[in-house]
Amino acid sequence: MHTNNIKKSNRPVYGRTFRVMGTDVTAEIVLDEFVTPKMAEQHVAEVENIFRQHETIFSRFDEKSELTRINSHLNEKVPVSSAMLEVLELCQKFHELTEGYFDPRIIGNLERIGYDRDFRSHDLSTETVGLAEPEIIQGNLADDLKIDKLAGMVLVKKRIDTTGIVKGYTVDQAAEYLRRSEVKNFVVDAGGDMQASGRNADGQLWGIGIEGLAGDAVALKLQDEGIATSGISRKRWTVGNQKVHHLINPKDPGSFSHNLKTVTVIAEKTVEADGRAKALFLMGKENGLKFAEANDIKGLFLDYQNNVYVSQSIKENMV
Repeated sequence: MHTNNIKKSNRPVYGRTFRVMGTDVTAEIVLDEFVTPKMAEQHVAEVENIFRQHETIFSRFDEKSELTRINSHLNEKVPVSSAMLEVLELCQKFHELTEGYFDPRIIGNLERIGYDRDFRSHDLSTETVGLAEPEIIQGNLADDLKIDKLAGMVLVKKRIDTTGIVKGYTVDQAAEYLRRSEVKNFVVDAGGDMQASGRNADGQLWGIGIEGLAGDAVALKLQDEGIATSGISRKRWTVGNQKVHHLINPKDPGSFSHNLKTVTVIAEKTVEADGRAKALFLMGKENGLKFAEANDIKGLFLDYQNNVYVSQSIKENMV
């Protein structure tokens, strides 16, 4: 459902929400002497266009998407768009950075538990008893994903799923467009993957609540930063009597941790927060916190008892 509105505050805000990539995306622009309502409307329309273009590139549920084309031509060199090249390079980067906890080759294990269609449009739960044996992912990603940036070609030996970072990447692309258009104060939010620029309508830093935590016991402030949350509170279902979710641990694809509710990460770019948040969740609270501290990651961990654990560096963003 599309909504258009100009909110009244110290400075008016133009905002609109649209649905794409299986989630609700909201773009809000603070109006000023350089950004009129008409200009803001045009800018948000372009933000939506960026998201819809990326959906046609990266969706694994679209037979005509670029990702589907790559996965249907294994062991062949395939020409790809600059956006796909950039995302695949980021997949390799996060795989190395997180010691293999981020891995786009988990697509077969997602399908094994029934996640072979859009979650928001289908009930994935089934009475089927027992799951097939999980696919063990071996070797370095770079051996199965060859990127020829100069030629604009890739060669994939095992199917891949880029969903893990596409929303964050697209948020960043939308934010870059707005900055190029000299929009200074805005927020783009794709289901919790968010980029906040400048200040809000009241001239304050953008305040963000913690997904999965009721009330305002903990809040974060953002200025020209991205934030992403990874968790299982939205995407979980049952296969027979087994509880499963979409965050597959490539090191142990047959087990599903239910200890943490969410992990939130703040970084300069939303995609950088996105890739790290998923890996920290899969590492678990103790190992994830250690990794965050060792790598100066702004991380916040929330468990199902509503206990909050934070790395040292994120404290500067806490209200």
